[in-house]
Amino acid sequence: MTALLAAILVTLKLAGLTTLILLLLGTPLAWWLARTRSRWRMPVGALVSLPMVLPPTVLGFYLLLGMGPDGPLGQLTTALGLGTLAFTFQGLLFASVLYSLPFVVHPLQSGFGAIDASVLEAAATLRASPFDRFISVVLPLSKPALVTATLFGFAHTVGEFGVVLMVGGNIDGQTRVLSVLLYDQVEAMAYGDAHRLAAGLLVFSFGMLLAMQWLGRRTALVHD
Repeated sequence: MTALLAAILVTLKLAGLTTLILLLLGTPLAWWLARTRSRWRMPVGALVSLPMVLPPTVLGFYLLLGMGPDGPLGQLTTALGLGTLAFTFQGLLFASVLYSLPFVVHPLQSGFGAIDASVLEAAATLRASPFDRFISVVLPLSKPALVTATLFGFAHTVGEFGVVLMVGGNIDGQTRVLSVLLYDQVEAMAYGDAHRLAAGLLVFSFGMLLAMQWLGRRTALVHD
């Protein structure tokens, strides 16, 4: 298997799993942030948004310390017989979930916040449980936000560099993603290969943004 193909497979696996986990964890979190009046809303919202302004290497550095043999997470995983997560795909996945969290939560939070409370109240008068209201009312009304969150989370994970390099390292077939492979090519002065890979990532990113807008608009029109 060539280095490029291996990096593509690792990148797609990482982005797919990260997006899936974020949709499962981020959906209830976004709903809580959109609807709660708790005093913890602002601190939690700021914590969720932190990866958007924090240098990726800072997050990667502290995650690396936490996952190490002397870190709290590293001690926990070692006690469970899992070893340490640093420089493994599992550690890379954990870091990617944290780093891409706001890119999934924010679109969902905006979509949930735009739902008229009277719609939910009407469903409640029909004796729909909170779970039923969420499944049958909230999610269908939030389809554009769900589409945006899915594509945004996937695309952002594909483009990660600093965090994945700090936490996952550069292990061929295990933690080397496309952005790290591009860095390797530039370091080796293989500019032809780097040009082709960079152009491919540019086209992919532009295509994801177009798809995000087109699918969001189409979903909104179908809903209307």
